[in-house]
Amino acid sequence: MQSYKNAGVDVSAGYESVQRIKKHIARTKIQALNSIGGFGGLFDLDVKDMERPVLVSGADGVGTKLKLAFMLNHHESIGIDCVAMCVNDILCSGAKPLFFLDYLALDKNHPDKVESIVKGIAQGCILAGCELLGGETAEMPGLYAQDEYDLAGFCVGIVDAPKILKPENVCMGDALIGLASSGVHSNGFSLVRKILNDRHIDPTAYTLEGRSLGELLLAPTQIYVKPILKLLNQFPVKSIAHITGGGFYENIPRALPKGLKAQIERDCLPNLSIFDFLAREGNISEKEMFGVFNMGIGMVCVVSNAHAQEAIAFLQEQGVVAYLMGQVLEGEGVSLC
Repeated sequence: MQSYKNAGVDVSAGYESVQRIKKHIARTKIQALNSIGGFGGLFDLDVKDMERPVLVSGADGVGTKLKLAFMLNHHESIGIDCVAMCVNDILCSGAKPLFFLDYLALDKNHPDKVESIVKGIAQGCILAGCELLGGETAEMPGLYAQDEYDLAGFCVGIVDAPKILKPENVCMGDALIGLASSGVHSNGFSLVRKILNDRHIDPTAYTLEGRSLGELLLAPTQIYVKPILKLLNQFPVKSIAHITGGGFYENIPRALPKGLKAQIERDCLPNLSIFDFLAREGNISEKEMFGVFNMGIGMVCVVSNAHAQEAIAFLQEQGVVAYLMGQVLEGEGVSLC
């Protein structure tokens, strides 16, 4: 394979990468009928306890947060981000994730780097209670800059049709419960990077509350699957919004019916130093901050007001910090007060 290697593709490195990642994939095994190496992943679907099983799918990537991972040469947490962005999305339908597949494309296959990325993906799958069923690693010299890569993936989950969460379930007066984020998650990094570049800030040298800025920014996206699935079994949750790109203004209305709005109590939200830093250094208005970032809230659950405090206490028991952040009122969109 010397000619192919001279063209920039090292097949032997690809073989080594596969051997390295096998042990990480094995940690996620649940209902797969085969191991990696075939042309497709086989998953044994058990639906005997469901009235009308519905498959739910989602696909996403990590975005330009990858550029920070390249800069800091830290790759493991990026895999968790990739899984989180997909499983949190399908969770909004009430779906339990079943399996995940990744697509890793890079300029050159460095087996140690590939292993680190896939190790993070496997950890994300374990946190989400799903299986890493397969994926693809593509070495494409000339398409990506030296030592850079792109990472995306998709997941498939399942929900019983009568239990699908829908915006039309929401009523005026319902409560909005916010689940704490771990930081910036995986959105808005084009703006984050612009702020760092414009202000000539080195994320390895700058510290906030005793931690490096780079460490805070690379904190992996919180995976909410296990606590929310438990919540769904205990309380009549009506709708859920995943706060990703577009922040509050784009995502919360997706969980509400036409004619109703989310009124958010600003003082009831967490105050994370990373968002104060970005607003200050970037001279960004509060409205734009809430339209780009999650502002400390990664997911929003809509429940009846009567169940709100119990639901918050239940989430706290599951190790999730939760806030009564507002209510549903007549109107459209999102208002901060």
